[in-house]
Amino acid sequence: MSPYIGLTIPAKAEYLDIVRLTLYGVATKAGFSFEDIEDMKVAVAEACNNAILHAYSHDQSGSVEVQFEHSSGFLRISVKDEGNSFNYVQTDAEAASLHHKSISEATVGGLGLFLMQALMDDVQVLTHSGKGTEVILTKQLASQLNRKEEMV
Repeated sequence: MSPYIGLTIPAKAEYLDIVRLTLYGVATKAGFSFEDIEDMKVAVAEACNNAILHAYSHDQSGSVEVQFEHSSGFLRISVKDEGNSFNYVQTDAEAASLHHKSISEATVGGLGLFLMQALMDDVQVLTHSGKGTEVILTKQLASQLNRKEEMV
């Protein structure tokens, strides 16, 4: 595992700015464009919001752990809680797509995952049988993607 920067915040919306600011600093140092950083901020905020809203009951306090790992052309961000997990079933990205569907066909609970998938290069959701959820978001550095395309 590469060196990482980690934060543990209370599962409260008012702490999301700390996550966004940290992401901005890490992604800027890694060489990501402004547009990619903004996309990552939206995706990470969505993952954190899911943990804040769904992991812990209203009478239960909790925390959200966020780790930023930068390595050879990508940034991997892990958002993890230890609250109530949900039954997540990984679906084929094309089958799960909202393209060619009306807004009435979209379920409210799943829009955040669609958004994360649209903004990031890879999204993994790991549930730990009632003991938390981890969302791993990966974004490739554009210069690395360009090199791969040139090689093909």
